[in-house]
Amino acid sequence: MPRQTSVAKPGSVKQAWHHVDAEGKVLGRIATKIATVLMGKHKPEYTPHVDCGDFVVVTNAEKIVLTGKKAVQKQMLSYVYYPGGQKLETYESMLKRRPTPVVEHAITRMLPKTKLGRAMAKKLKVYKGDKHPHTDHDLLPLCK
Repeated sequence: MPRQTSVAKPGSVKQAWHHVDAEGKVLGRIATKIATVLMGKHKPEYTPHVDCGDFVVVTNAEKIVLTGKKAVQKQMLSYVYYPGGQKLETYESMLKRRPTPVVEHAITRMLPKTKLGRAMAKKLKVYKGDKHPHTDHDLLPLCK
């Protein structure tokens, strides 16, 4: 009996919506699970050159936890393309000021650095509090 390998086609992939409550969760551990779902590697019909991933909604981004001294020691680097435009900011101050880029940055760095990876990153929705505008979708829990 010959074995058949199924290859997903771009129009045939069914995409679900997942919800993650980030309150009290460790940033790196939750980011790996979310990146896996965004890429679609949790599905049996995963195909590397097709966007098989699902949508992910992350709430309570400001309540995420960094282990050890990472909140104080680790810094986020950004550039404004002017002389002297390099900015360094600790994760502790970023989580107080704008927590959503910290979570988005951790997850998108785990995705492929291609057009397909940018399309996967667009399916990630991160929000500061409990409220989000995606209540009309059937949200499946992820990372309990």
